[in-house]
This record gives sequence, C-alpha cells and structure tokens, in this order.
Amino acid sequence: MQIFNSRKTEYKSAVSAIAVKEKVKLRIVVPRSMGCSGARLAVYKDGEDTVYYGMFWAGMCSNDHEYWELHFFATTPGLYFYHFELDTPWGVTYIKNIGGGLGDFSAEGGEFQQTVYDKDFKTPDFLKGGIIYQIFPDRFFNSNKKKKNVPERRVMRKWGEEPFWSEEQMNGIWNNDYFGGDLKGIEQKLPYIKSLGVTCIYLNPIFEANSNHRYDTADYERIDPLLGTEEDFRSLCRAAKKMGITIVLDGVFSHTGCDSKYFNMYSHYDSVGAYNSKESTYYNWYKFIDYPDDYKSWWGIKLLPEVQEENDAYREYICGENGILRKWLRAGAGGWRLDVADELPDVFLDDLRKAVKAENENAVIIGEVWEDATNKFAYGKRRRYLLGDQLDSVMNYPFASAVLNFVRGGSAQAFANGIMSVVENYPPCVLHVLMNPIGTHDTQRAITLLAGENADGYDRRWQHAHNTLSPEAYLKGISMMKTASLLQFTLPGVPSIYYGDEAGMQGMKDPFNRGCFPWNDINQELYKWYKRLGEIRKGCKAFKSGEFRLVCAFGNVVAYERVCAENSVLVAVNHAQTPVEIQVGSQWDYSYSFFGGRCENGILRLEAYERVLLSR
Repeated sequence: MQIFNSRKTEYKSAVSAIAVKEKVKLRIVVPRSMGCSGARLAVYKDGEDTVYYGMFWAGMCSNDHEYWELHFFATTPGLYFYHFELDTPWGVTYIKNIGGGLGDFSAEGGEFQQTVYDKDFKTPDFLKGGIIYQIFPDRFFNSNKKKKNVPERRVMRKWGEEPFWSEEQMNGIWNNDYFGGDLKGIEQKLPYIKSLGVTCIYLNPIFEANSNHRYDTADYERIDPLLGTEEDFRSLCRAAKKMGITIVLDGVFSHTGCDSKYFNMYSHYDSVGAYNSKESTYYNWYKFIDYPDDYKSWWGIKLLPEVQEENDAYREYICGENGILRKWLRAGAGGWRLDVADELPDVFLDDLRKAVKAENENAVIIGEVWEDATNKFAYGKRRRYLLGDQLDSVMNYPFASAVLNFVRGGSAQAFANGIMSVVENYPPCVLHVLMNPIGTHDTQRAITLLAGENADGYDRRWQHAHNTLSPEAYLKGISMMKTASLLQFTLPGVPSIYYGDEAGMQGMKDPFNRGCFPWNDINQELYKWYKRLGEIRKGCKAFKSGEFRLVCAFGNVVAYERVCAENSVLVAVNHAQTPVEIQVGSQWDYSYSFFGGRCENGILRLEAYERVLLSR
C-alpha cells in the first residue's frame, strides 16, 4: 500500500494543475504502527514562507492503516511546493517526493509541485484535437514565381542539392545558400498538407533576413523577397483558411540581424541604424558595451545583436496598437511561435499577450521552451509562462525526449514518468494544445536518430559522413517512425509534423535536417501511415481533450487510454523481441482494432514490436 502518490486520484483528486480557488483533496495512508497523533500539509508558494495546514483523521483503510486528509486550494496563481509531516512518538516524520510522484518517509526527499493557474485562463480551441505541420519555407516547394528585389549577395542553389555545410563552401558566411521555396509554393501544396489531416501550419521565419533560416531578422515589416510578397502571404492565409488550416508565424524578438534596417552594420539599408549613429531611432534597442563594435549578442554570435525587450520604444514597435504582432495577425496569421521564449522578459511577454489577444482572442501563443515550462528557472528568476497571462502553449521537448528514448530502446517506466510529469504539472487547457514534436529544425531528423546514431557532440564533418542511413537501417527506421508517430498522435497535446518526416526524410542536425522536400521520392508507406493517423485522430473526440490514463508501463511495454464522454481509445506498444500479455480490462473485449490486435477476456496479447490501437 502506497503512502502517497500525486499521480493517482486515490491520493490526489486532481492529477493536474488546478485553477485559483479550485479545491484538491489530498490523502495520505499511514501505518497504525506509526502512532500518528497529528498530520499536516506543509506548503509554500515559490519564493514565500511555508504555511502549515492541519489534516484530519478520516478513518481506517485496513486493520493496519489509516487515512489522513484535507482539501487544499490557493487564492493566487503561482507555483506551490508541498510535503507532509506527521507527529509520532519519536518526533516529526516527513513524507516527501522520492520520484515518479511517490511519497515516502524521507527527510531528504524532494517537494511535490502543484501548479495553480488563473481561473479565467483559456487557450485557443482551434488547436485542440488538431495537427500541426512545421515548414522550413526555403526548402518546402518552389513555385518558380519570379521574385523581385532579391539581394545579389544570396547564393541560389538547385532543388535537391545538398545544403552547404562546410566553411569552405560558405566562404565564412553561414547559412547563405537558398533553394527558392516560397509562400506560393506552400499555397500550391495545401491539398497535400490537408491530406495529412493538418489543421495548423507553423512557418519558420518568413520576414526579410540575410540567412536562409531567417532567425536574423532584417525587417519585421516585410516578407523576405525570396519568399514572395505580403499579398502572397495574405493569399496563403485565405487559401489555408478555406481548408480549415491556421497559419502560425515564428516571432524572433530577442535579437535582430546585424545586417538589418535596425542595426545596419553594413549599410545595406537606407535607415540610420544603431550601429551607424547614437542618434539612431534604434540605438536604445541594443546593449552596447563599447560603441559601436562591442555589444551584447545572442550566445555571443556577433551577427545577432540582442535587443532590450524592456525598452518602451521596442515594445511599442512589436506590441503596440499598430505594431508587428497586430500587423501580421490582421494580414491573416492565427498566432505566433516565440523563438527562445526564455530570453523574453516578463514585461515583454505580458505586453505581447495583451496585444495578441486584443487583436484575436483565439490566436495562439506558443513559446520555445526546452524543459518543463511550468517550473522553468531562467536568467535568475522563476518564469510564469503558463499561469494565464503569457503563453498558451510551448514546444513540448520533454515529450519528444520521452517518445524518442522509448522507441530507441529506453524503458517504458522512464517514458511513462516523462509523460506523467507533463500531465501532472501543466494546466489542462494547456495540456491539450501543447505542440508535440518528434523533430524540428533544431534537432536531427527523427528517422535518423531512431535508426542511426545520435549527433550530439559531433561536428558537421562527422555528421556529413553519417548523414545517410544504410538501406537496412532505413527500413528499420520506417517501422520505428510508425511507433513514434502513433505515440505522438495519441498522447495529450497536438502532434507536430516536421515537414518531410512523413515522407521519410533523413538528416543529422543543421543544415542536414533542412533538406529540400523530396516531392519525387516520397516514401509512400510512411506517407500512407501518417495519413491514416490523421484520419483516426480526426474521428476520435478523445484526442481533443480526453483524459489520459496510464494502464501499464514495464520493460519495453506501455499501454494507456484516452477517455472522454463520446469514446475511448487504448494504445499499446510492445517494443521488445518477445510477445507479452497485459491486463487491460474486459471493457476492451469486442472493441474496434485499427491495426490488428484483439482483447479477449480483458487480456491483450502483443506480439514482438507490435502496435495496437483500439476504440470503443
């Protein structure tokens, strides 16, 4: 019998974040042999003093154990930490977190976390139950529309060639080769994107910049000429909307390019940039140490001078009534993904949310946060991204790690613990709109990681030599991608497909993960699999906001349910070399099976490396 488990409703009535003034019932189970004469909850709001709440004796749960209970609620949003204390004949005994939500007698254990969010916090409905498709615009599709006002310094390449990866190729200038993918090309391929069940397209930066990744913004007010025009963007948004697809833009607001109209180091722009004069309109945007050549830059990269987001003029430019955020929302965008959200101060994020929601209440704000965003500590302070006054969602990298590690042979228990940490810590309204990737523009291609080697710690020359899987490894990778994507499409949140993953694209890290989409060489087996997953996800309401229930996790086997009033689904994966039988309950007898596998007498048999999806 467990003493306490924050991830089971027998001990904690809400296995999730709670709203302000929402009560949660906490229960501990204490052996009678402890001689407990009193119990209390010790809880403190982050940064504040501990407060103690007496628990009441709630009866016997067996001849040898007794219940102690209380109802807890908080009056203000924030992050709360707690443990339990018992009065015993030999002094105070502590019940603390020993990992995985388990409480045990331990003075050295950790604290439990309770996230408390604003009761009025709402997230956009359009993402719930949907599918995100991430596009690196230069590499998706070239419409061959003639482009105007393209700077001569850009290096144009033939579609399908290998991106430049060595310094010799780039003449000391990183990321300066372009393949011509454009907004009209994306619009032309909307039927293909829609065939996957996609409801939202997330575009990596599209504003004028001087690198192919465009994270070095040169002009927030202008579409990069290689991608097209503002009218092309408006046309894309209109066409996408007709298909039920929302366009989300990438906002890079922690820094600009040094080659921009704001900094203008090389005088390529007509403006008086901060580098040109201390009298520049933009001078106070930046953090000069020794003017003009010594300034703070993003991760020390001098091509990317940092901006001072606290600066009133900068915040007005981005967040004001006629600022950048509203300009592109008015042009048709349905939200923003925020690059390096950790580096955006609270005052900026507060203003950003006010601006976005004032323009479009249903627009989404997604932050790039690589860790658990509910308890993130960055730049000397605890962040409050998901309490109701900043972000709606984050890129759920802990999710990606849990899925990929499991499919690569990691333990099911570690996978379950990673998923349950997200379920437990995030507000439910956030949980159902989390952006769940297994690959992005910042990571190696999922199929390459799953069936090949991990690129972490290796330079580009090594990555280039190991960039292509052997035919045997590639076939294995297809199977592993099916398992990973099944988990991705059925766990809480919104699956995010990185362009080409569904086509079987390979690649190590930047730039190898940013190849041209292989329109003439799509892996049809994998494409049909993703298309089927999209159809299933659209037809099952449980994926929109259904409760997550872990059935089992042991060895290389995991099973879980998604449950709502309309329907329930059971997902089970055996990633081991031998068959296994698991107890799932007789309610799954005679259920519909999408991929094979049957439940009889409450027992589900899984063959080696089998994936099962049942619905009832």
